[in-house]
Amino acid sequence: MQMTEQRAEPASTILVDIRDVSVSKELPREERISEFIRQIKDPYCFKCGRFTVRASFAADGATLEDCIKGIIR
Repeated sequence: MQMTEQRAEPASTILVDIRDVSVSKELPREERISEFIRQIKDPYCFKCGRFTVRASFAADGATLEDCIKGIIR
């Protein structure tokens, strides 16, 4: 993973705290996904407590599987 410079969020952007997202396990898979997206609004940019989480992907970067393997080695 690579660290990038942190930018301030525009005042009009209110990020959802993922800890406040709650999806019923009783729903079918597709409905759980839809409900998660509805609540989180942007799955690539959200909050977790006092931290802002931004997900991005490089076309020529390592796969998620390779990254996880690197963490658990």
